Amino acid sequence: MRVLMVSTSYPKDLSDWKGVFIRDMARSIAAKKDIELHLWAPPGTLPDKVQPAATPTESAWLDQLMAAGGVSHLMRQGGLASTLAPAKLLYLLWKTYRRHANVDVYHLNWLQCALPLPNNGKPALLTVLGNDLKLMNVPLVRSLLRRNMRSRPVAICPNAEWMRQPLEAAFGDIAQIKPVSFGIAPHWYEIERSPASPHQWLAVTRLTANKLGPLFEWSAPLFAGGERELHLFGPMQEQIEVPRWVHYHGSATPQELASTWFPRATGLVTLSRHAEGRPQVMLEAMASGLPIVASDMPAHASIVENHRSGRLCDTQGSFEDAIRQLEDPAINAQYGAAARAWARDDFGTWDDCAGRYVDIYQSLLTSRHA
Repeated sequence: MRVLMVSTSYPKDLSDWKGVFIRDMARSIAAKKDIELHLWAPPGTLPDKVQPAATPTESAWLDQLMAAGGVSHLMRQGGLASTLAPAKLLYLLWKTYRRHANVDVYHLNWLQCALPLPNNGKPALLTVLGNDLKLMNVPLVRSLLRRNMRSRPVAICPNAEWMRQPLEAAFGDIAQIKPVSFGIAPHWYEIERSPASPHQWLAVTRLTANKLGPLFEWSAPLFAGGERELHLFGPMQEQIEVPRWVHYHGSATPQELASTWFPRATGLVTLSRHAEGRPQVMLEAMASGLPIVASDMPAHASIVENHRSGRLCDTQGSFEDAIRQLEDPAINAQYGAAARAWARDDFGTWDDCAGRYVDIYQSLLTSRHA
């Protein structure tokens, strides 16, 4: 089975944090029996058995796109680039789909990549994150997507159950809506924790106002005095003033988080207000046995079982209570064990996730032949 996978995000090398989950996804799918995987994505080290699908010119442009923060970031910034970058992306994809006319299945990461699909009837699996839901509100986009879906078997696969309802409303009459959870690399499950003193709480996020939410405001009474530490990791994508009491490290590689920070952390904090699916860093933290303190929103409520594997907070008071409660060693260990068990049972590894995708490929091909 020849599969063309498309993604606008991919890590440049083993130290790059951007798009690591796409590399894990591609590696595990390509390892499945009878799968020939071609990947159209920004340049980077490809796993065994994954064949590059982008031309050198396309790779160079995608590399520039990643350096600029990606299509979604450029669109949020506004200006000429917010129009030119999506148009150029769709043109390059249009050329790619026609150049790879012999594939059996399209595996497209993000709804936008389905807009230039050719009218050839070939099945498509579309992964969806929370950002994709905003795309459906752009004029004509929903109509164009529906037109391209009508001519082929389609499975739309959000990585969280909470996205099913809006996708059903938009496309349920012409496509299957099948939530598929991403997997987690095995090494996260193997981390042994020994929380440091004073307590070290981690926040791993892109630095934008929506992604940070009230993190600084709610954390100041707890952390500014030095009784505990807040360590912040992630790229600065908006002009954010980081308080002096926050230990800001810039971007961190997954290897650094796994080897240095997760083992000694008390827990992971995210107070994001940003629409998203299931943040991969939260899944990796839970697989590592870290309790989560998160804002009470659908993306987080689909991951964190409140008062069992973490705490969901909607006020500053509930946030402060959660931090203090989870600094009790016994409670911390109990919540961490529950988080790890839930991650293992519900998400498993990327090999498990790849199996879920391959089953859908087979189902789509069967539907087409029928």
